[in-house]
Amino acid sequence: MVLPKDSIIKNMPLKFAIAGSSGMIGSAVCEWLTQRGHSVTRLIRPSTFRSKPSDSITWDPYRKTIDLEKLEGHDAVINFAGASISDQRWTSQYKKIIHDSRIESTSFLSESLRKLKRPPKNFFSTSAIGFYGDHPPEDIIEEGGANGHGFLAGVTREWELATKQAELVGINVTHMRMGVVLDTRGGALAKMLPPFYLGLGGPIGSGKQIMSWIALWEIPQMIYFLAIKGGVKGPVNFTAPEPVSNREFAKVLGSVLNRPAFLPLPNSAVTLIFGEMGKELLLNGAHVAPRRLLDKGYNFAYPNLRSALTSILK
Repeated sequence: MVLPKDSIIKNMPLKFAIAGSSGMIGSAVCEWLTQRGHSVTRLIRPSTFRSKPSDSITWDPYRKTIDLEKLEGHDAVINFAGASISDQRWTSQYKKIIHDSRIESTSFLSESLRKLKRPPKNFFSTSAIGFYGDHPPEDIIEEGGANGHGFLAGVTREWELATKQAELVGINVTHMRMGVVLDTRGGALAKMLPPFYLGLGGPIGSGKQIMSWIALWEIPQMIYFLAIKGGVKGPVNFTAPEPVSNREFAKVLGSVLNRPAFLPLPNSAVTLIFGEMGKELLLNGAHVAPRRLLDKGYNFAYPNLRSALTSILK
């Protein structure tokens, strides 16, 4: 992917600590920040790396261990820890992994921040637009939207509540409600590309469900923007200002790839292949607007889908 021209001009070097830095989003954020002269300290579990990076903090949220001294004095802590929601079917066992990997890590990190003598000003904790549940296309959901129904809605509600300990000591906690993150290295787009390249792509289900998306390389710019703005507490929708229907998404992706995009994947096939995961991730949708970012004056590097996909697929 071609890195975008930064939508943020101000260059104020900051010191970040990042949990979940080895995942798709975490690694992109680390790369963007370090390339621009910011200090990045990775929170890593003992089994994550064969050799421990020098700029790292060892932690284990399940065994409740962390090097608190090394966590002191950061401007912001970012939490991306959590098992993938799309790598396998949602068996009862895997749903527990999805739940526990988010709630336990966030709760322990929040408790750890509360113990610091020099806590960070900002704590950015990942959440998801799954918080809002499924909505018809005509509904426009902003950050004040109610908690929806379903497995993801329940997990995200608990996920956000797990930051309470950090909030109690005055740390500015921002819940990053991520939309569908687009990049070739993983996530929804990476799974769509093989059939589209073969000319077998198309809308999923009715195609009417709204996809509120965000380009991967937009995310670090959003975080830095909020870090230097300060005072942005609570939920912030990390979505582009121009969501599209699933049918329109397939059409634009096919156009960018110069491939047809007319073969639908019926609801019954989605349910048969993916089960509950398919229903919540592929058949459900919501028009989620990034109201708080827009009100703060954030300028999107990728405001529309065609510009995002064109850049991502270069």
